[in-house]
Amino acid sequence: MLAFILSLSCAVSQAQDISNDDKQKRRLVVLAPHLVESMFAIGAGEQIVATTTHSDYPEQAKSIPQIGNYARLQIEKILQLRPDIVVAWRTGNPAEDLLRLEKYKMPVVYTQPTQLEDVAKEIKLLGELTGRQDKANEVADAYLQRLNHLKAEYQAKQPVTVFYELWSRPLRTVAGSSWLQQQISACGATNIYRDLAEDYPQVSLEDVLAKQPQIIIQPSKHGQSQPDAINWQTWPQIPAVTNDFILQPNADKVHRMTTRMLDELELMCRQIDQARQFYQQQPND
Repeated sequence: MLAFILSLSCAVSQAQDISNDDKQKRRLVVLAPHLVESMFAIGAGEQIVATTTHSDYPEQAKSIPQIGNYARLQIEKILQLRPDIVVAWRTGNPAEDLLRLEKYKMPVVYTQPTQLEDVAKEIKLLGELTGRQDKANEVADAYLQRLNHLKAEYQAKQPVTVFYELWSRPLRTVAGSSWLQQQISACGATNIYRDLAEDYPQVSLEDVLAKQPQIIIQPSKHGQSQPDAINWQTWPQIPAVTNDFILQPNADKVHRMTTRMLDELELMCRQIDQARQFYQQQPND
């Protein structure tokens, strides 16, 4: 369930008494790239007066002043801006800095999407905050329809085994109920580490080699291969390498909780399905 926590000491708690025209004039500090994307998607990008590093989509977002990152916020600059609302990502922003903002009576709205479906809920919340409910509902409903269609098409198909290279040094993957694990499941694939409790566990290269994944997912940054990524061609005995099923989705899309994620998820599901059909056609040992 998506947890949206509104600061009780601020005017946000009285949002029902504010007209849409007034909501559309609110000045917002938005503290995560995915939130910035969703703001622009519903036509509220012009209300953002500051954001954090890596808020680079759409192009207009690059011109918004940045007042911090995932590790530190510039509290003084935020206070000087005197925003009407600060929109924060509960686990993606420094908790101590957010508490400082609350102590200064700064109105803070927290969001924490945990499921793929929560993107739609978050968009609708942003629509309520900015007086753009109609557009937000339209975007959210289209997202859910497309997500449900993808799941219906791929989720129940015969599984193929996948290893997701989240980070190479140290080698980390995805598991548990993580955002990326949900994407793998939506495509009807089986993560070789899906049963680990930790969402982003560290694993050994030797163990990956032993598990012989049929597909390797190696996301790229800004659509480009990373120089420190593992060169899997070194181990041609892995089925994913032998059969050339190393997928490189755009990390800027798959890692962010936005509607753009579906573009890359749809592509990834098609690629996984191609691998599935290939392995189904192979003779049994």
